[in-house]
Amino acid sequence: LSARARQRQSARPVGRAGPKGKNGMTGNGFDQIFPLGEKNDAFAQYFIGQSYLAPLASGSVPVSNVSFEPGCRNNWHIHHGSAGGGDQILLCTAGSGWYQAEGEDPVSMEPGTVVRVPAGTKHWHGAKADSWFSHIAFITPGEDVSNEWLEPVTDEAYGQLPKNGANA
Repeated sequence: LSARARQRQSARPVGRAGPKGKNGMTGNGFDQIFPLGEKNDAFAQYFIGQSYLAPLASGSVPVSNVSFEPGCRNNWHIHHGSAGGGDQILLCTAGSGWYQAEGEDPVSMEPGTVVRVPAGTKHWHGAKADSWFSHIAFITPGEDVSNEWLEPVTDEAYGQLPKNGANA
């Protein structure tokens, strides 16, 4: 292929967000640009509360929209990888949530917040207690890419996070 043909080919859209209503808004009025998806039952054992998963793109870099009901969060976990792989990228698209790496202060995530989680970092992410939360998530490709699920974020630790104000 010519350089121009390769450029056109790589610029093709891989999918389109679903329409508002059934896919983009919950019964609670949580409006977002990507589909809510189905209940994330396959990974429910690694979450406290209800999450939803909407695959957006497949291939060598699968991309998903993950939505969390208020108070829902995933367990501590580590993404592993080598040769550039295993970093997780989180892009908040709707609502308000938290990201926290072990030993660091929690980071408030609002629409437009982007977090890069280096491979090997123990972390968790999820909704704030009083808000729905959605983020686009993907893992950088490389070698030996895997995920290690760990212990839940306790109600006690989660309950100590700010409820409102500048840091909430």
